[in-house]
Amino acid sequence: MGTSEELRRITMTPAARRALAAAGRLFYDRGIHAVGVDLIAAEAGVTKKTLYDRFGSKEQIVVEYLADRDERWRAFLAERLDAAPPAPRARIRAVFDASRAWMSDNGSKGCSMVNAHAEISDPAHPAHPAHAVITGQKRWMLDLFTRLARDVEGLGPDAADRLGRTLMLLHEGALVAHGLKVFPDPVAHARDEAEALLVEATGR
Repeated sequence: MGTSEELRRITMTPAARRALAAAGRLFYDRGIHAVGVDLIAAEAGVTKKTLYDRFGSKEQIVVEYLADRDERWRAFLAERLDAAPPAPRARIRAVFDASRAWMSDNGSKGCSMVNAHAEISDPAHPAHPAHAVITGQKRWMLDLFTRLARDVEGLGPDAADRLGRTLMLLHEGALVAHGLKVFPDPVAHARDEAEALLVEATGR
C-alpha cells in the first residue's frame, strides 16, 4: 500500500465485500459525512450489526474504501505502464493517460483521496486512520514521478527531483480540475504541459 505498517485492514467476507462496494459508491457520490452506517447496510442488504461485527466502526469502512480504490488504481496503472514503451517520456505520458482513462470511468467527482481528505482533515477528526491511506497514496505517486524523471536522459539528480515534484503537481491539479469541471479535459492538458516541460528540461 505504501502506507504505514500500523494501518489495520480486515479480512473480507462476502457480506463485507457487498458492504464495501455499497460504501464505495455512496462515499464517492455523496461524501463521507453524508453517508451513515444505516444507509450502507440497507444498500448492501446486510444488517447494521453485520457491518459493525466485520468493520468495527465507520472509520474502518472509510479506510477499506480508500485502500480498495488505491489498490485498484495501482493495478490499473501498472497495466498501462507495462504496455507503454520503455522510454521515460512515454512512461510519463502513460501515467497521465491512465489517469485520464480512470477518471473517465471512475472519477466523475475528481480524486477520491483529495475529496476524502477535505472531509476528514478538520479538527473534529485529527487522527482519522484513513489519513495514512491518503498520504501513502500521494507519496507513492510522487515517488513514481520522481523515479520516471530520474530516468530522463540529461537530467541531473536535483533537476530530476524538481521535475518529479512538478509532474506530481500537474497531475494532482488536473484531478482536482476534473472534479470541478472548470474546463474540458484537464488531465490531457496536464499531460501536454508535462511533455512541454520535458522538452524544456532536456532541450529536445
